[in-house]
Amino acid sequence: MLKRKKFWFAILAIIPTFAIFGWVRMYPIVETLRLSMYQWNLLSKDKIFVGLANFAELFGDNQFLDALTNTAIIAFGAMVITIPASMALAGVIYHRTRSRFAGFYETAVFIPHVVSLVPAAMAWKWIFDAKLGPLNAIIVSLGGEAQAWLFDPVLSVVCIILLVSWQTLGYAVLIYLVGFRNLPKSVFEAARLDGANGVQSFLYMSVPLLKPITLYVSVVTLISGFNVYAQAYVLASDTQGAPGRLVRVLVLDMLENSFQNFRVGYAAAEAVILLLIVLVLTTVQFGLLRQKGGN
Repeated sequence: MLKRKKFWFAILAIIPTFAIFGWVRMYPIVETLRLSMYQWNLLSKDKIFVGLANFAELFGDNQFLDALTNTAIIAFGAMVITIPASMALAGVIYHRTRSRFAGFYETAVFIPHVVSLVPAAMAWKWIFDAKLGPLNAIIVSLGGEAQAWLFDPVLSVVCIILLVSWQTLGYAVLIYLVGFRNLPKSVFEAARLDGANGVQSFLYMSVPLLKPITLYVSVVTLISGFNVYAQAYVLASDTQGAPGRLVRVLVLDMLENSFQNFRVGYAAAEAVILLLIVLVLTTVQFGLLRQKGGN
């Protein structure tokens, strides 16, 4: 009788949590899936069922394909930079844990992750400014040629990748620090007795042992990259001030279709494509980790 009461008490305790999660998380996803099969202009009560017509139109839309390509380049570019940089930084900070500045190092690295996106993007926009930016000033002082960083389609994508990497780096470093602190010290002591130096221990022992952490960081970084919006909105502005025209990204395209073109069903279809991409990439990454673990 007592066990049954405890069981029902536990069920009643978790129901509010599941209810809130379902309303805040699951309901929007289900509603987006439903809206993706309708034609709705946001101002009308009438929703016309069109089936998969929105999805068929997407893959013939050059703006959508351009936004998807740019978003994928930014996401994978940020991941390629973030993972090795954060792992290396975490390794350096970990081996300086006895320093009195250890806490300062961790705080300094993590600050970019908590800074608001728009002020951070504005600061980076000043850094990349073609005439007044310090980056071009340094390049010119070294004998190079100033670049129009934010007015060239390719360089603009590079700038956004650097900004996204800078913002995700701090979180990734802290996660890797947790991984470093949980590595078995006996293994590294044995390697040191066998003559392995610090670099060899890092490359051949730390990196393989940190594979689960690397998987998590790569998934989080990819999801963050595919959801890029404010960075492109602030950085990639043309001379007429129309934001995001130089580098279109998927979330920006969704917002424009929803609230400027009043094509909510079409934008919902874009959101479903984004969801499927993230799910597929996450599944592939977990599959690769399990395959390597099995070998």
